[in-house]
Amino acid sequence: MNAQDTSAQPKPDLQPEIAHLLLIDVVGFSKLLDNDQIELLEELNQIVRSTECFQTAEAGGKFIRVPTGDGITLVFFHSPEEPVRCALEISRALQEHPRIQLRMGVHSGQVNRVTDINDKISLTGSGMNVAQRVLDCGDAGHILLSGHVAEDLGQYRHWQPYLHDLGECEVKHGLRLHLFNLYKDNLGNPQVPEKLKRPRWNQQAAAIRPVNPPRSPKFLLTVALVVSAVALAISVSIFLRRGSVIITQVPATSRAAAWIPEKSIAVLPFENRSEDKASAYFADGIQEEILMRLSKIADLKVISRTSTQHYKNTPGNLPEIARQLGVAHILEGSVQKSGDAVRVNVQLIKAANDSHVWGDTFDRKLTDIFSVETEVARAIADQLQAKLTGREEQALAAKPTNNPEAYDVYLRGLAYTLKTDNTAANALGAQKYLREAVRLDPRFALSWAVLSYIDARGYLTESLQPTVALREEARQAAETALTFQPNLGEAVLAKGYYHYACARQFMPNSSRIPEQLAYVARRRGQWDRSEAYFIEAERLDPRNVYLLTQHAISYISLRRFPEALRKLNQVLDITPNDVDTLATMATIAQAEDDLPRASAILAPLRPAAADTQALEAQVYQAILERRPAQIISRLEEILAKPDPVLGYINGRLRFWLGWAQEVAGDHSAAEGSWRQTRSELESFLKDQPENYSLIGILALTSVGLGDKAAALALSERAMAALPIEKDAIVGPAPIEIFARVAAQVGEPDRAIAALEKLLSIPYAGPMPENVPFTPALLRLDPMFDPLRNDPRFQELVASPEPK
Repeated sequence: MNAQDTSAQPKPDLQPEIAHLLLIDVVGFSKLLDNDQIELLEELNQIVRSTECFQTAEAGGKFIRVPTGDGITLVFFHSPEEPVRCALEISRALQEHPRIQLRMGVHSGQVNRVTDINDKISLTGSGMNVAQRVLDCGDAGHILLSGHVAEDLGQYRHWQPYLHDLGECEVKHGLRLHLFNLYKDNLGNPQVPEKLKRPRWNQQAAAIRPVNPPRSPKFLLTVALVVSAVALAISVSIFLRRGSVIITQVPATSRAAAWIPEKSIAVLPFENRSEDKASAYFADGIQEEILMRLSKIADLKVISRTSTQHYKNTPGNLPEIARQLGVAHILEGSVQKSGDAVRVNVQLIKAANDSHVWGDTFDRKLTDIFSVETEVARAIADQLQAKLTGREEQALAAKPTNNPEAYDVYLRGLAYTLKTDNTAANALGAQKYLREAVRLDPRFALSWAVLSYIDARGYLTESLQPTVALREEARQAAETALTFQPNLGEAVLAKGYYHYACARQFMPNSSRIPEQLAYVARRRGQWDRSEAYFIEAERLDPRNVYLLTQHAISYISLRRFPEALRKLNQVLDITPNDVDTLATMATIAQAEDDLPRASAILAPLRPAAADTQALEAQVYQAILERRPAQIISRLEEILAKPDPVLGYINGRLRFWLGWAQEVAGDHSAAEGSWRQTRSELESFLKDQPENYSLIGILALTSVGLGDKAAALALSERAMAALPIEKDAIVGPAPIEIFARVAAQVGEPDRAIAALEKLLSIPYAGPMPENVPFTPALLRLDPMFDPLRNDPRFQELVASPEPK
């Protein structure tokens, strides 16, 4: 185990879960006599246990009920509809028990199971806290919902007439809640709660308003386009504003001189001078926190960390580095941590002549480390004469948490997010520590925001298992961050990553904003707009290998292979011999019908199972060459000890093994591999019902096992899970799976129709990863052997290759 993994380990009973909570409270309970209290609670328990929702949830196994003295807490895990249905059932049953007056509150949020002193399950967490605040606002008969729950229910037409907006309000500890009142027929209480009639409640209207039905797709698309246009306008305005500031000409080695804004800076990696080398995470974290504060200053151009982390702490040629990064100034620093004492040294350097501009040494206790980050950022702004707005001043001085232990754990998690590779190990490490940080301080908005970002990125890239629970945690974490700090740029970014929104006004120097907009435009099929955003993001983050790789993937999807190779070569200049980058270059060669070039790239590689892209590229190369013997033994070696962290990917690799065995002529071995593949993947499908990639591999596996009906049904299910109308870049991938299935099961008309469509559009293909079909791949791929004699197929493979 890595040294930095030995502390702050979450306890087994503190793993957070997304829950849908129904809190029930007896109104006037404390005024009853003891005997009456006991009788009433017994009667209430019987009513609650007799409801259909309670019995169904209890039979399902994953359900918690907790007595709360004067009420009950019911915790559901399947759907936000469960607690609401249960509340209505209880209200209906109470019509025959008029002496029992209840109020109920419903919220979806994160909870932790804990064991009390009597070894019984209890609950903590932000979800419980917010649910309690919702409940506290009600009177007898009320069923109040948080805005989160109402938003979820509002997507269903049958709930819309019964959701009534009460507006936004402020409750205990300054928390602001948006509440809705649920009532229908004679169930619930249609009156405005007494607490909401007080002046401190900010209701949006005097009358209670129903929830508006969901907007039409056309309206949403219009809104999305307007948001994107506004974001682009802001980007242009910021660029033009910077164009008017003083610029410095820096000597350049290229023909064109580089013109660089004077108010520009890059922060190089801070040196860890602690005796304990495992404290490197702390130096990385302090550098990132200073950088984050600087990036909130709109009057500065600030280069992202992903472009600076490849340099040393104190490199030799600062003018050249500054030219590469496009900045006039460099900040260097070091951190020394000993116990609860920290020393931070920083110096600001003018890169053109390598001259010292400003420097200082800060000695602080861990409890006061935030003041260093603020002072450094403010001093740099002063030195560069950057003008600060009032909001930017507040952002510089912000203290993310009052809990030093939570902050230390947060920095450990942050260190994983700063690593170059978006691997499962890094994503899980970040997730573990960020979860622990918010457990230690449930109001730690910044940690909630970063957790949401890691979850969302892991869900999209499958570096984390893309379960429904992970998707829900990403949403809840972003919303929790915004609840505690509505103007926190990182929280807006986290919600934006989940909902593809824009946070430009809060983070004017964040390359992630145009980067995310590039992804949004790409998924909408707006390829030119996406490229413009990629260019803007690379201006702020020119050495971000993930960003450059994604830009290359766009070019690959468009079959603009020479431009893709130029981007990939940029990546190799920064991270030489990167396995995934080399594998991507090889798959381009395959798509261009240059198997010798692909083989020359792939042959020296020895990827592990976790290097899935490179490993599958090697397998596909062997299949295209129809010489799979060597790769079969390699796959068997890897799958003899499958890595459980890879989840369903192990089953995907086993499918590839079966395909290689089939191409080698060993039909019996292939059938055995595919039977095991189906067994493994079906177990994952329950938790990942919308994972189109998993469903697609199951479809192809069913083809191998001769189950035509299952193969077609699964391939159609994959297309329904990710329709092309919702995702222009990945949505066609299930269509490719369908084309492969149709070709194999004797449906040539459907296969060729799908292939004709795929060859006419850009997309990121599933096999090999990210590469769309080309005529060359159709000529080489054995799955299309059944179509070789069809004149329509022959016409497709004879069509011009992309140039």
